Amino acid sequence: MSIAENAPETVIEDAEEKARRKSMQIEKAAKWLLPVVALGAGLGLWEFIVWWNDIPHYILPGPTLVLTTLVQDWVMLFQALLITLQITLMALAVAVIGGVGLAVLFNQSRWIEMSFYPYAVILQVTPVIAIAPLIFIYIDSRIAGLLLCAWIVAFFPILANTTLGLNSADHNLRDLFRIYGATRWQKLRYLQLPSALPYFLGGLRIAGGLSLIGAVVAEYVAGTGGLQSGLAFRILEAGYRLNIPRMFAALILIAATGVIIFVGLSFLSHMLLRKWHESALKRDG
Repeated sequence: MSIAENAPETVIEDAEEKARRKSMQIEKAAKWLLPVVALGAGLGLWEFIVWWNDIPHYILPGPTLVLTTLVQDWVMLFQALLITLQITLMALAVAVIGGVGLAVLFNQSRWIEMSFYPYAVILQVTPVIAIAPLIFIYIDSRIAGLLLCAWIVAFFPILANTTLGLNSADHNLRDLFRIYGATRWQKLRYLQLPSALPYFLGGLRIAGGLSLIGAVVAEYVAGTGGLQSGLAFRILEAGYRLNIPRMFAALILIAATGVIIFVGLSFLSHMLLRKWHESALKRDG
């Protein structure tokens, strides 16, 4: 076949490749642009409804008033945010240590897993709002009580996902390690822990948001004021005073914190998996 005959096919392939790249660029731009447009439209509609119906600010404030309140009360709300964030991150750290450690213990001993895993499930399915009052009765330290409540919520996803990951190592590789006489520690370190990493990171992303939820719920139950009060108490306080704009401002801070935690943990997961795991490789492609 001559070069002249190949030329039309080459032109068609180049045109298809350009069209594909253009479609990918449009999709990538829309991924960021469409949520911003939807948010702007929603806020505009919210502002219009409040203005058109002349709704009092103590019933439903407009987004402009909420933003103004957020700026005016920033110092107080930011201090409360730091308290909530401190409890959240501490609970997440303890959940990681406890969840991974217990998952490894379950993996090494089937008898221990059968003995204690059901109680971990019971702890997970019991609402923390029902456990929290008992915790604050028996624990004098308010910080310790808040930390325990947030830990209870965040602990199980890490335990369950890491246990699943440790048990999901390729059986052919298990046989290979056994043939070469690998010790239990070597099999855990070089096979099972790397295999469990994607599962652990998935559980970590879930636990990050749940630790924030647990911290907020615990603060609601604790309900104490003072300088060591988190955002949940500020919401309660604002509700008692009918300061609804401040309630919305605090709620926005909680939601933004949850998004930042999720994005940060997703970025960590991507950085750890991007060079070797299929999920990250497909995302890059």
